[in-house]
Amino acid sequence: MADKNTKRNKKGRAEKTSAKQSAAAAKSRKELRKTGFYYSFLTIVLLFCLIQIGFSAILNITKLVAYKAKIITLKKTLNDAETHNKDLKEEIELYSTTQNLEGIARNTLKMAGEDEVLIIINNTNPETKNKKKGDKNAE
Repeated sequence: MADKNTKRNKKGRAEKTSAKQSAAAAKSRKELRKTGFYYSFLTIVLLFCLIQIGFSAILNITKLVAYKAKIITLKKTLNDAETHNKDLKEEIELYSTTQNLEGIARNTLKMAGEDEVLIIINNTNPETKNKKKGDKNAE
């Protein structure tokens, strides 16, 4: 009888161990599925983050290029304005002297000094006058 009891005990233990092993195997499979899901989720999140970082880097580079182009055009405009300003200052100095103002008044405005008499000679061609008179007579 002792042999039968030992066989039963061995058989019962074997069944218990196999049940424990199958339960442990099912549990480990469940855990593997959970960890697989977590790894997949983390991979997707990391890929999204990498795409976002790449997109923002490209956007920043394009902004940098655009701003550098604007800086170059603004510097060129500034240099042009400074040279124009310098030219205007030279003209102000040039026209502020009395001799230059007198020259401008005489040549452009046809003015004369206090003790001077202004004589204006029109240079017209006499041939053109005759043609004009002939055209009027023909009418």
